[in-house]
Amino acid sequence: MALLSIDTISKSYDGVRALHRISLNVDKGTIKGLIGPNGAGKTTLFHLITGVERPTTGTISFQGIDITSMEPHEIALLGVGRTFQTLQVLGTMTVVENILTGMHTRLRGGFLSCGLWLPWIHKGEKEALQKAKEILEFLGLLGRWKWNAAQLSFGQQKMLEFGRALAMRPKLLLLDEPAAGLTPAEVNKLSEKICQLREQGITILVVEHHMGMVMEVADEVAVLHNGEIIAEGTPETVKNDPQVIEAYLQGRGINA
Repeated sequence: MALLSIDTISKSYDGVRALHRISLNVDKGTIKGLIGPNGAGKTTLFHLITGVERPTTGTISFQGIDITSMEPHEIALLGVGRTFQTLQVLGTMTVVENILTGMHTRLRGGFLSCGLWLPWIHKGEKEALQKAKEILEFLGLLGRWKWNAAQLSFGQQKMLEFGRALAMRPKLLLLDEPAAGLTPAEVNKLSEKICQLREQGITILVVEHHMGMVMEVADEVAVLHNGEIIAEGTPETVKNDPQVIEAYLQGRGINA
């Protein structure tokens, strides 16, 4: 059953085609890899799914709901979370505060209720803090929860951003090059965490250039090239597709 359905989506910028008639399904409870060379349109597709940009043509549905024209915060409330290519951590805030910022769509309470310190507000904050600590423990960062985020290593900051997306309690998690810049040991840890999330029922769409990781964790892989899907199927099928080898994998190697 498709959790996310993308139907003949196209996107152009001043007449320049970024995506052309993309159709893609992401089934509930699966990990789907999205690969392709730089400039293929992968991040643009993420922007369209999350409402940051609007498609020129086509529709996007999540849980059977048309989200094509929804605002980013509305799509987030439905259960779509994401990470970004470049780090977005808040360096002057603590590690746990960074996680808590990911919960803003789930926390209730306006200026007046918070100012009056109503009991249900206090309870909600305690529950949020507990959830944040659980996420940090899952990622191996609990021992640094009071550190400023800037004190973390690059790999730990990538994990922190991953955790902030989890704090949104997503049903669908979009990961934009999560392994970029990580050491082999950190990539292995990330792969393990991604697979554990699938076991917990979270559906994942991951854009990644680290072919070894994609082929290890993904149930299905789709390949974007020049704004079009040129192949889709199991990792084994895709990596042996002559068109994919010519357009993208040739010279990279499976462990690129």
